[in-house]
Amino acid sequence: MSAEPAPAAAAAPEQAPGPEPPAGGGEAAEHRALVLTGFGGYEKVKVQARRGGGPRPGEVSVLVRACGLNFADLMARQGLYDRLPPPPVCPGMECAGTVRALGDGVRDRQVGDKVMVLARSGLWQEVVNVPASQTFLMPEGMSFEEAAALLVNYITAYMILFDFGNLRPNQSVLIHMAAGGVGTAAIQLCKTVENVTIFGTASASKHDSLKESGVAHPIDYRTMDYAEEVRKISPKGVDIVLDPLGGSDTSKGFNLLKPMGKLITYGVANLLTGQKKNLMAMAKTWWNQFSINALQLLHHNKAVCGYHLGYMDEEFELVGGVVAKLVNLYSQGKIKPKIDSVWPFDQVADAMRQMQEKKNVGKVILVPEAPKEEAKKEEN
Repeated sequence: MSAEPAPAAAAAPEQAPGPEPPAGGGEAAEHRALVLTGFGGYEKVKVQARRGGGPRPGEVSVLVRACGLNFADLMARQGLYDRLPPPPVCPGMECAGTVRALGDGVRDRQVGDKVMVLARSGLWQEVVNVPASQTFLMPEGMSFEEAAALLVNYITAYMILFDFGNLRPNQSVLIHMAAGGVGTAAIQLCKTVENVTIFGTASASKHDSLKESGVAHPIDYRTMDYAEEVRKISPKGVDIVLDPLGGSDTSKGFNLLKPMGKLITYGVANLLTGQKKNLMAMAKTWWNQFSINALQLLHHNKAVCGYHLGYMDEEFELVGGVVAKLVNLYSQGKIKPKIDSVWPFDQVADAMRQMQEKKNVGKVILVPEAPKEEAKKEEN
């Protein structure tokens, strides 16, 4: 992957494995990347140096300005995410930046275009080469941080709510981890439909923020049984449950559905209980995993759906259509990514801790360099 010389760092980064420069080219420039060196705790993700060539045919080279941190990245660090190649590997499913070079045959992008990028992995770098089909033009007025916060969370929330959930006016939705990236996106998308009642689980310290964003009934999952709290307000339950938790929570969610209700499972966050893989948590989650057969579903008049964006990396037309709708909603002012915090690559461990300890309200963003305000503080 080609790059301009990286800015001088306080300590020389280690050398990481990287793609060979193309034949016939000069020596490739060096750039910084975040590399998962092995499975385990926060210390396993390190800033390292990489060299790479220019974009191949059909690719664009992007100078990265911001990257998104997702729950899948936390699971990948522990070896719990099967869509990431084995380490050493550069993680990162989404980023935003500026096109700096075009490969042969690319006609729909220009040098200087501001783009959002979606990939299976490899985007936590200063420079990335990606197929042009995996880039999307940023709408007018969007910051790079917002662009890095849009794709994974909002595509997921949109397809869960509208493609699987068929969300309509006057319905009710239960959103788990409502203050996180997908949760925040789902709340905003629910608000685009008339008179949707939102139940959202989150720790008590986040309830004021949730109420401001449109959650009618915040529930503290740490001190209350959310199923009981939902029943107190809505005895029949809800129309849609968004389930990123897995284990026994999937069963609870299914039982909370009204007739014709839909549960969409899209994660197994209950597997994460600390920095490193917890075999007891894994055993408990899988033992309690929800299971139902087709005949039982027939009797219940309910639907169970499974969603995994990582397995749609070849569905360019389908995903592209969703991105177009999201860009339109952003341009209309109906959605706006909420940024919790921005961390330079050097502080990736702190960024991951912020998310894993569930301190974030909105999206956690990584940037190759420290934000200008922080840089000024360090100089002073």
